[in-house]
Amino acid sequence: MTSDTQREVIAVLAEVWSLSPEVRLGQLFAHLGFLGEVHVGRGLGCIDDDELLSVLYRHRDELRARQPAEVNCHT
Repeated sequence: MTSDTQREVIAVLAEVWSLSPEVRLGQLFAHLGFLGEVHVGRGLGCIDDDELLSVLYRHRDELRARQPAEVNCHT
């Protein structure tokens, strides 16, 4: 059975991947494993789902911060 946390992980993973479309999925997993080691102290295969979710949110926020700001023109 899939938990709410696991469904959220999948949703945020899709969002992260959409923010970096040039990255292959395997590269993204490798990067998430590195981030897990840095932020949680364990690799991707050893972290809990809630910890993975935390890593994904952190990475998503970093990717969003790199996005160009939207230009609002009122004419």
